[in-house]
Amino acid sequence: MSAQKSNGNGSRHKRAKRGGGFRRFLRRLAGLAVLLALAVLAAGWWAWRSLNEPYSGFSGERRVNVEPGASGLAILATLDREGVIRDARLARLWLLAQGDPALQAGEYLFRAPLTTPEALGKVIRGDVIAHRVTVPEGLTLEETADRLVLARLGDRDAFLALMRDPKPIADLDSRAEDLEGYLFPDSYTFAADTAPKTIVEAMVANFRKRWRTEVAPKLPADGGRTLREVTTLASIVEKEAKAATERPLIAAVYANRLERGMGLFADPTIIFALKRLGRWDGNIRKPDLALDSPYNTYKYAGLPPGPICSPGTGALAAAAAPADVPYLYFVSKNDGTHVFATTLDEHNKNVATWQRRYWRERRAAERAAGSPGAPSRRSP
Repeated sequence: MSAQKSNGNGSRHKRAKRGGGFRRFLRRLAGLAVLLALAVLAAGWWAWRSLNEPYSGFSGERRVNVEPGASGLAILATLDREGVIRDARLARLWLLAQGDPALQAGEYLFRAPLTTPEALGKVIRGDVIAHRVTVPEGLTLEETADRLVLARLGDRDAFLALMRDPKPIADLDSRAEDLEGYLFPDSYTFAADTAPKTIVEAMVANFRKRWRTEVAPKLPADGGRTLREVTTLASIVEKEAKAATERPLIAAVYANRLERGMGLFADPTIIFALKRLGRWDGNIRKPDLALDSPYNTYKYAGLPPGPICSPGTGALAAAAAPADVPYLYFVSKNDGTHVFATTLDEHNKNVATWQRRYWRERRAAERAAGSPGAPSRRSP
């Protein structure tokens, strides 16, 4: 009887011992869970802080080029390497939490400091560097290409190859041999990675729009001149007229001469011919007046074969609807404006007043100052 009681007490002792061990295990497990939870909270806090604390691994600003076709991981690695984001792995987790939006190719400008979401937001939206370029009126193809190159929009040879292809304007001007005159002068904004073809097509599209909305409505109802003829005349007006108010008057002088079969005697056409020959040095000399070029309007009557530059809306509108005046001549007053005349006698008097006397006085002043005289400016 006593032995059985002893065995009962031993069993209870063993059960109690096992129960205490299990409770200790649970306490340890709970402790580990707390430690793990704290670690997760700490890691989450560190990740949140790393993502949302403004960061910059560079000073000032940094340009980063994201290549087309690059994977998201490669882009994040580039941003990490360039010091734009703190940690590419955390950035990847943030993107996944946002639904893994696509990252856009292009050239980006980052200024310190930005949070990771702010930096990635630029690349998600495609906020690439925008290059603004102003192409003024009166530029040739070559000069326009140079402007685009200065704006870091592409290679000069690539632009010129596209500009010498008339296809984008062929439906409006079947005689066009290139895009001279049809690259509309304006201010443009393009992304840094915009293809040269897209840029050239945008400039031609702008010409088409301006022609349709601002020039064509001014043409006479009976048709008048063709688009090519109007643009060619406008390109000459663009080079001659410095004052906007004189464009319709200068267009009228040339239109009146064309109607009478007179030579245009337009210096800008000779300059254009000399530029094409690589011989333009800033001065027109007497032998140049005999240059055998269809663009020499001193030698050949009528309009030259095509535009000599890209005219703006003002010159195009003036060429489409010249002023109703009888003028056949004009001469520069050497201040950006001109004096107009109907007869040759009147014109010669104006030349004597505004040109010969001006240059005589100027050469006298230059001789007195010890500098060589400048060549005179001809007039129609």
